[in-house]
Amino acid sequence: MNSLNLLLDDHYQIVKRSIEFLRAHQLEQPGLESLASEVNLSAPHLQKIFSAWAGISPKRFLQVLNQRYAREALKQQSVLETSMDLGLSAPSRLHDLSIACDAMTPGEVASKGKGLRLAFGWAPCPFGYVFLAWCDRGVCELSFYDAPIASIEALFRKGWSGAQHIQDDDAAKTLANKIFSHTLQPGSLHLLLRGTNFQVKVWEALIDLPEGKLVSYQDLAARAGTPKATRAVGSALARNRIGYLVPCHRVIRQSGEWGNYRWGLERKLAMHLWESPN
Repeated sequence: MNSLNLLLDDHYQIVKRSIEFLRAHQLEQPGLESLASEVNLSAPHLQKIFSAWAGISPKRFLQVLNQRYAREALKQQSVLETSMDLGLSAPSRLHDLSIACDAMTPGEVASKGKGLRLAFGWAPCPFGYVFLAWCDRGVCELSFYDAPIASIEALFRKGWSGAQHIQDDDAAKTLANKIFSHTLQPGSLHLLLRGTNFQVKVWEALIDLPEGKLVSYQDLAARAGTPKATRAVGSALARNRIGYLVPCHRVIRQSGEWGNYRWGLERKLAMHLWESPN
């Protein structure tokens, strides 16, 4: 693991610990000095790392944590509009990839990928280490884990037991750089979705969201053509295997609460930070 990869992961861990502290002490409105002490850094050093990573300061992030902000964000067309209220100035840093998707047939799902040649690998990204798997039909897994690598790979092999597996960490890093680039990289990316017809509809509705838009579970159910299936929508989100690209992190509760996230609430909030304008 090279020094650049370690630095990227270290910075994410600092941001994650900062988010945990700010959430726990939100009502106290802690200052920069208190936060810096919690993460064992000087205030200037923390300000530099946090702002460079997130594009906004820790103080600004406290505003993002506010439920009132989240409720208002649901009414907006994009994060850009609400970001102006926070005094931010630039458009989103999101990649400019055109996302297309293909759904596996029920037979392919039942056979656990029989006949597919799946490459997989690990790569550093702004949210810790990411596990990626893909084939000639597209990306089929993108997951964030803090668990041991061996256990994650074992779950992957079991879930895709019918497929051929080839590890390629170098190709995974190239793919991760395309997905999580700081700069806009126009292009296309295909996804291979594995789920029931209903789950695929929910995931496709998420992919079709305007860039940066937040939605409630109820709104997403309506977009998927099943306005009364809010609970089932939540289950579909929990079974999403392609994090970030199928952006379930943009779904929050109607009340303005951020809700749960398969890969951790702190990581979900970090994604909102990452997608905020500079």
